Amino acid sequence: MDNQNYKMDFFGAIILVAGLFVGASFAYAFGLGLSALFGQDLQQTGWFSVFSYVMTMLTPILFFYLLTVKNDGKKLTFDFSTKPFRVYLLIFPMMLGIMLVADYTTQLIPTTGQLLGPLYQLYQAEFLKLSSSPVSLILMTVLLAPVLEETLFRGILMQGMINNKVKSTTAIIVSALIFGVVHFNPWQFVGAFLLGLVLGLVYFKTKSLLMPILLHAFNNLVSALMTMYTDSETFSEFFQMKKEIILVSGVVIFAIPFYFFAVRKNIIYKD
Repeated sequence: MDNQNYKMDFFGAIILVAGLFVGASFAYAFGLGLSALFGQDLQQTGWFSVFSYVMTMLTPILFFYLLTVKNDGKKLTFDFSTKPFRVYLLIFPMMLGIMLVADYTTQLIPTTGQLLGPLYQLYQAEFLKLSSSPVSLILMTVLLAPVLEETLFRGILMQGMINNKVKSTTAIIVSALIFGVVHFNPWQFVGAFLLGLVLGLVYFKTKSLLMPILLHAFNNLVSALMTMYTDSETFSEFFQMKKEIILVSGVVIFAIPFYFFAVRKNIIYKD
């Protein structure tokens, strides 16, 4: 990643925010136009959800490239190299462990009440709209989301901060925090933040964007399969276990590979 000399500064952050807003606004306006043209609400279809998502996530990436990186005569390139098999044996159990921990913490957030109740119903309605089309669900969550979100939040935001001499720990935390915020609801925020910490750590250690992409896809695939083929929304429901047991299991499953991946100094990440 020696040629990743782009930096994330205040101007770059503004560009990303503007890109998110422009992309989402364009998708919304385009949906209204199509719905008026065909006389039906196409915005309620799974395929339009995919289109809207791609526009929202791809636009800030393009804005950042065109208005900062290319404008400064720099390059926006990423390392997608594979790693030794021992690395996969560590990072996937880490991801599974944090998924279980995130599952527990998400259940602590109320889904009823004057404020959270209507918000949760809106969140459920949006998810059901996408899950009504299995092809759209898999395409968006397992293929598009891992590539676009890891490019944006780890490849551009996190790496750009590190290139701008921000401490790696700070860059990982900030990128994970923003990753959670852009999911726009408290239930996904908690899980996305925790998962983002692991994704950022893995990217920083391996220097390959392919690694967090694979982990992100793994997490989303498990969630999509549970949505399509089970009536369970949580791992505790799926395994018919108390959520506290899921939490402890997650901590143990995460902690052991985390020690060998992030604490021990003799782990080699490249062949």
